[in-house]
Order: sequence, then C-alpha cells, then structure tokens
Amino acid sequence: MAKGDKNDKEKTPEPPAKEKEVHIYSLATTVNECIIFLEELEGSRLLPIWIGITEGQAIAIRFSGIVLPRPLTHDLLLAAVKQLGWEVLKIVISDIKENTFYARIVVGDGKRTAVLDSRPSDAIAVAVRAGCPIMVDERVFARCQTLTKPISEEEVGKFKEELKNLKPEDIFKDLKKAPEGGDQPPKKNDPPKNKEDEK
Repeated sequence: MAKGDKNDKEKTPEPPAKEKEVHIYSLATTVNECIIFLEELEGSRLLPIWIGITEGQAIAIRFSGIVLPRPLTHDLLLAAVKQLGWEVLKIVISDIKENTFYARIVVGDGKRTAVLDSRPSDAIAVAVRAGCPIMVDERVFARCQTLTKPISEEEVGKFKEELKNLKPEDIFKDLKKAPEGGDQPPKKNDPPKNKEDEK
C-alpha cells in the first residue's frame, strides 16, 4: 500500500470557537414576523435574528411579568432538566449555514456536560427562564452584516426608523434559499414563514 497519499491526510481541525456573550437588546414584533436583536456585551455589534411569532411571544412573556396558569413548552423543558438534577449552563448561537441559524443548549450536573441541538429561538426562550449566559460564536458575527448599536439620542431615533424598513436581505451577505425547520429570514419579497410553527 502506498504511503503518503494526499487523500489519506487528515483534515486540518478547525480552530477553537470564540464565543461572545450577548443579551437581548430589543424584540420587534409585527403581525406576521418577529425580530430579536442580540447585543454584544463587550462591543457595539447587534445581531438580528428573524424568529417565529410563537417563539417571540414565549421570550416576551418572560419579561412582561405575566403569570400563566400552566407551563409553556420552554418552562416544561427547563423543569425537566432541573428535575433530573441538571442545569442549563449556557446557550450558544453556534453557526449559520445557508442563512439558517443553529444553536446549542449546554447542560450539566456538576460532573458531566451535554449539548442539545436547538433552534436559536427555543434556546433563547430557555435561557431567559434559566438566567444563563447567551453566547454567540464569532463566526456567526463574521457571516452576517451586523448592525452597530446606537449611542446618542439622534442615533437611537434614526436606528428605530431604520428598523421599520429592515429586511433580511439587508443583514445576510449571501442570501440563498434556506432549508426548512430553523430560524431564518424569509425569501426576498415573500412573507415571513416558519414551517415548523405550522405543525
């Protein structure tokens, strides 16, 4: 057998992920879409993510002070994690592929950790209930046209006006048709739609 075949060489491993902590800067909701803006804590970047109305409401309820008589799905998930002796350590907006965001929920029991695949909207809804850090992988910032956080009152006013006309194609550098089942922007000139929310 020939040695040193180039095809047999192992692929160069990717460098360790660099995560930046963020928190929710704003949540904009209309009749048929919702945009959540994540603010970089040690920086001036804002990351907008288009999510479903249901997930947007689940996040907003946490900040509204509304007490529901029965637990929502995200409350149930968090309660199950705690009942099993685990806790939510952090959530990470980990990647963006073909304009679909990906996320992970990291849980641990003090001895072990486990990673759960998730849509960012569900992960954030869990995070605001668990009070854990919300992180964004640096490559997500790199693949999106992020916004800059306004500072002065004039900038804040201008920023709010710009949000009214903000479209997904203004954010993504390479807008392509995205697969169903994730948090993603709608196709250009199409109404926002999240197939997973219709089930």
